[in-house]
Amino acid sequence: MPANKKHTMYFFNVSKVVLLVFGLAACSGDKSTAEGKTQDEGSGARAAATLDVQEIVGVARIEPAGEIMAISAETAGFVREVLFAENQPVAKGQPLVVLDAELEAAQVERVQGRIVAQQAAIESARAGLGPLQVKLAEAKQAYERELRLFQGKAGTQQAVDDSRFEKEDLEQQIQVQQAQIRQQQALIPELSAELRYRQMEYSKKTLRAPLSGRFLSCEVKTGNYLIASAPLGDFAVDGPQVAITEVDELFAMRVREGLPAYIRLQGREEILSRGRVVFVGPYLKKKSLFSDRADNLEDRRVREVRVELDDSGKTLIGSRVECVITLK
Repeated sequence: MPANKKHTMYFFNVSKVVLLVFGLAACSGDKSTAEGKTQDEGSGARAAATLDVQEIVGVARIEPAGEIMAISAETAGFVREVLFAENQPVAKGQPLVVLDAELEAAQVERVQGRIVAQQAAIESARAGLGPLQVKLAEAKQAYERELRLFQGKAGTQQAVDDSRFEKEDLEQQIQVQQAQIRQQQALIPELSAELRYRQMEYSKKTLRAPLSGRFLSCEVKTGNYLIASAPLGDFAVDGPQVAITEVDELFAMRVREGLPAYIRLQGREEILSRGRVVFVGPYLKKKSLFSDRADNLEDRRVREVRVELDDSGKTLIGSRVECVITLK
């Protein structure tokens, strides 16, 4: 009997443990199901909230449409005159800086003088050809006359030979003279090419604007020595300004070209300018466009967006504003 009672108690205890385990599992299952349902509901709520958003607001930086570029010197030399200033509009081809060009000007004058001398040599050779042609015509007549006299038994063979030799000699002289003229003329294209080269070298001493726009800074002063490729200053190309902003990945797929947008001062409601989206980035990247420090990067991905502004008169290049994009 005691043995049986001990077995029964053990069985009872095991049964209690099994029931306890099943009870805990059931409670855990109910809790997991509830948490999963809560997470699904939260994701659905965020998705619904994303779809309900009608405007995206982000910080933007104002830049020219062609971005800011550095205009560099094409050649080196001492600066004689600076013809532009900061915030001054310039037209394409307008002179910006005049460098010392005395050597280049002298080289141009020297080649021009050589061309003039060569043309004079050609005229002189042509002038010398005229008398030879007159003598040749007379020699031909004399030869034909002596030949007729000889055929009529009124002249001698010696007279015929002498007149023929004189005619042939003059023909040779004319051929030599014509060859010299052609040789002199052939030097003209070569000298003209050298003149164009020297003129190009001279023209490079006047640095000109490659495009129409506005200089944001001036890095040269009169009297400085400017090396080749040295920057003249930062340059903004003419054209509408753009606001460059970043859209969070949550709304990245909803932004597209053509959407209306406007900009305003940070923390203000007054609209500075309206515009439209003209560019959306082809990929997502880290949020870094408006980080002032290298270690101030958020662990988010964003899509770059550019908005072309209709009115650029109320904004400064490089300023930061709020950009509001209207979603449709």
